[in-house]
Amino acid sequence: MTAIRPATRADVATILRFIRELAAYEREPDAVEATEASLALALFGEHPAAEAVIADHDGHPVGFALFFHNFSTWTGRRGLYLEDLYVTPDARGQGAGRALLAHLADIALTRGCARFEWSVLDWNTPAVDFYRKVGAVPMDGWTIQRVTGDALAALAGRG
Repeated sequence: MTAIRPATRADVATILRFIRELAAYEREPDAVEATEASLALALFGEHPAAEAVIADHDGHPVGFALFFHNFSTWTGRRGLYLEDLYVTPDARGQGAGRALLAHLADIALTRGCARFEWSVLDWNTPAVDFYRKVGAVPMDGWTIQRVTGDALAALAGRG
């Protein structure tokens, strides 16, 4: 049986391990810059930037979801944005991923969110197929834009 619970400070090391495993799965094993300290501050500091929930199976963590609120000017309401969802390989297919998504959908409704959104890599067919099964639809015509590093500094007039 999979149970979903809010993450606590005691889960930070496990969350970081899951993030590193996810990065390896997404073919970016060296891209993780997060540390236990930065995650603890982001999740449990004075002004949390995000929240996380843990999927436990038989009392052992097997996955997590990290999320935060965004805002839609068109609806005039906030939304829930799923940054990361990860389930360990040995726990896949046992309902943990669906339980995590269902839990976040419930949070979104409880908090009056107009939307529940996330991104998925085009090549990640297992994830895309899973998301279609739970009713998610792609946002055709939209492409994520990103500015980082030197380009971010230049855009801010700092470089």
